[in-house]
Amino acid sequence: MRYLIFAFFIGVSSINAQSIDYNLKKGYVAEGYDVVAYFNNEAIEGDKKYSTTHDGVNYKFSSQNNLDAFLKAPEKYIPQYGGYCAYAIAEKSKKVGINPKTFEIRNGKLYLFYNKWGTNTLELWEKNILKDVKGYVSKADLNWEAIKN
Repeated sequence: MRYLIFAFFIGVSSINAQSIDYNLKKGYVAEGYDVVAYFNNEAIEGDKKYSTTHDGVNYKFSSQNNLDAFLKAPEKYIPQYGGYCAYAIAEKSKKVGINPKTFEIRNGKLYLFYNKWGTNTLELWEKNILKDVKGYVSKADLNWEAIKN
């Protein structure tokens, strides 16, 4: 009986735990920017009244319509690499913060980038992508698998 109770508590705690390490600066994925709006080529800060939790982390949206779109298909909108800088994941296998206004939608996926102090990693990412799109994204994907938890 004692073991059954212990197993129950372990199961409950894992339900609320996130499956990967998300970049949660300001307490939200994408620093509280609306991940659905990015797919309309807009970087818009979300509003707390349109928020939800998915995979144990918080998201904010700029409208009820965007919140509803996310709730219908969250996997479509979740940023790649936990919302960390895609270039840093690819090049250095490091989790680096982002500027939520610097992003790219490529092949239906959202990538976020660092852009401060004269370094715009989206520009560096694009230079490398031009050389070998599949190879560069595959490199980032492999690096992320090694450091995502």
